[in-house]
Order: sequence, then C-alpha cells, then structure tokens
Amino acid sequence: MGNLLYRLLLTFNATSLIIVIFLIKEKYTIICLSSLSIYISYIIFICTPIVLTGISLLITRFLSSDSITGEIKDVEQANNAFLPSYLGYFFVALSVPYCETLVFIFAILFVFTFLSQTLYFNPLFLFFGYYFYYVTTENNVKLFLISKKQIRSSKGLSFPTLKRINNFTYIDKGGKK
Repeated sequence: MGNLLYRLLLTFNATSLIIVIFLIKEKYTIICLSSLSIYISYIIFICTPIVLTGISLLITRFLSSDSITGEIKDVEQANNAFLPSYLGYFFVALSVPYCETLVFIFAILFVFTFLSQTLYFNPLFLFFGYYFYYVTTENNVKLFLISKKQIRSSKGLSFPTLKRINNFTYIDKGGKK
C-alpha cells in the first residue's frame, strides 16, 4: 500500500507541471490582497511541485531496499530522452483553452504515466542533484535508475543501496560520486 501511494505521488509530481503552466497562462491567483498577488500566486504554483518532489525524495527511505549485483553491461544517460515529453506537456498546457479540458488531459497523462512502469522522470529531480539513467544488466534487463552519481562508464559500477520504486525503476541512495 505504501509503495502504491509513493508511486501515485511520483506520478503526480512528474505530471503536475502541466497544471502549473496552465494556471500561470490563465493568470489564476490564490490571493487577492495586493497588486503583487498574481506573482505570489505564481511562486506558490511553482513551489508546490518542488516541495512535493522534495517530500517524495524524503519518503524513499520507507521503500524496500534492493541492489544491482553482477556485471552492468551498459549505462545510458536518460535526462535528454524525456525532454521532448516535457516540452509536449508545456505546449499542451499553453494550448488548452478550458479548465475542464485540462482536467481531462491531465487525468489521461496521469494514468499513462502511472501505468508506464518506467516514466517516473521528473525534471524537478534535477534541482535536487539527481540524474536519470538506463542501466542494462548482465541478463539484458534494462532498468531506469535515478541517482546523484554522475556515471560515465559501466566499468566496475555497482549499486548496493537502491530503493525499489517498481520492478523497473530504482532510486540510488548511495550518495554522490
């Protein structure tokens, strides 16, 4: 149950920027107290996903522990592979004319992201110093790894302190290297 809730939080964090862009485009405000209220609202809109992402990183300590043992055949950086998806989210948010349409589109994106098993890419993780990698094991299994390590080679690489998000996605809690 805890893992399901965590995956739902990660999915929301990964897709919530579409809501932020829409709210800013439509000039929604939370506070109507001063002429600065629109900017205060924008800051709150932007900070909310950042704070939720920080909370999701803190919660990782409660996930089950795992490791990648054996030879790692290949490591590919995945940061750039997801950029087109996020640019697409931004363009969709900018072109959606109604809040009702946004709710429908967000629900579809949320479900597909949740069910994808590997698309927990959240560009806000970059603010927290994380990078994204595809790791291919000796058994030719391709895993999605979120790590603070800057990996340039698979030679001698190991991940003894992982937290399992699902069967294909892990977050490395071993620190920077």
